[in-house]
Amino acid sequence: MRPIDFLLQRFASRPCASAIAFNGGVISYGQIADEIQRQFSWLEENGVEAGARVVLKGDYSILSVAMLLALIQRCCIVIPLTPATYDTVKDSLTLVASNFQVDVTGVMPLINRWECGPLPELYNQIFDRRAPGLVLFTSGSSGKPKAVVHDFSKLLEKFHTVRPAMITLNFLLFDHWGGLNTLLHCLSNLCLIVFPEKRAPEYVCHLIETYRIELLPATPSFINVLLVSRSYLGKDMSSLKLITYGAEPMADTTLKGLSNAFPTVELRQTYGMIELGVLRAKSRSSDSLWVKLGGEGYSVRVVNGILQIKADSAMLGYIGAESPFTEDGFLITGDLVETDGEWVRILGRQSDIINVGGQKVYPTEVEAVVLDCPGVLDVVVYGEPNPLLGKIVCADLIVSESVNEADVRRLVRCVCSEKLQAYMVPARIRFVKEIAQSHRLKRVRAKV
Repeated sequence: MRPIDFLLQRFASRPCASAIAFNGGVISYGQIADEIQRQFSWLEENGVEAGARVVLKGDYSILSVAMLLALIQRCCIVIPLTPATYDTVKDSLTLVASNFQVDVTGVMPLINRWECGPLPELYNQIFDRRAPGLVLFTSGSSGKPKAVVHDFSKLLEKFHTVRPAMITLNFLLFDHWGGLNTLLHCLSNLCLIVFPEKRAPEYVCHLIETYRIELLPATPSFINVLLVSRSYLGKDMSSLKLITYGAEPMADTTLKGLSNAFPTVELRQTYGMIELGVLRAKSRSSDSLWVKLGGEGYSVRVVNGILQIKADSAMLGYIGAESPFTEDGFLITGDLVETDGEWVRILGRQSDIINVGGQKVYPTEVEAVVLDCPGVLDVVVYGEPNPLLGKIVCADLIVSESVNEADVRRLVRCVCSEKLQAYMVPARIRFVKEIAQSHRLKRVRAKV
């Protein structure tokens, strides 16, 4: 049985069912199956054989999905990259030894053949298994992006189990496992998947109303912007059953605001890593940040306050970087957690902690207080070097146009002084127009 035969069999069982909504049109599962076969033949005609290392440059579209699945079916090693990520990691592409680039940003695929470098040793495990491979790049939050190598067949195993179908907005990115996980989950359960052309709150709410979206996977930063914009008011959001959030820490104030805005919608925290895949997660309640992680194929433990996870679907390793696994196969995630029996509460990345004169500051704890201040729309907290204290706490704020920045600065420091220890109060506050996702994940100052 070839890697995605199980998907093709499910598509054949309901060929008229709606599969993908994109750019104003909807195609069926029978049509997507036909498109996969066309791209499979196109790859064959262009000499892309099993074991080829293929950079797939594109974003969500019917063509990109069909090409991705065709590459998996041909047992290639796929390196998906959105155009923005491609520009970020192009200097690192020699590491992954790709010998083809397939561009699916247009209406027809384009192919380039490359002179590849030496093959990474990890690829031999994929070749020996005659399996498809997947290479994803980390965000580079602790330096240069690392190339993560997976046996794709291991990641596909969980999708053999049928789950309930929900009309889903595929909000997360094409070259991150969160986005691919959502895509494959939907395809395997014959859901209608809606691809957004942009991720502005007003447009997302329009899609929810138009397609009767039931599941919205999103990031806490998007949720915060959604709440501030109030774009959902006046829209029919009654179809929403579940909002999941992950990829970055969620502020307690944002979660409570979301719960108040959507009282009938289940809110569920998710947890996944590019190195491990996405774990099954159960939130203690919709307005709680405590979560139970695990499920079939995963083992979870906490050692010295750091979350460690062992997974059947774990990566084979990094290209050109040391292994983060313990001797007994657990990945040291770097996430600091609190525990309450089986429940954990994620505090943030160990590398994000700001050491102020020997005192530890968790950025998310400060952000939650700052977000509660009137006039503050968004915030990212980070550390900057200081000759006396080692580091000081800094904050970049986005504020509403109607407020005075000097007044907000005084208010933030006053509120933080009342609710936080003195060493946690931001020593430096900057006002910015935008906080990019990369700034939040890397905890660096936005350029202004």
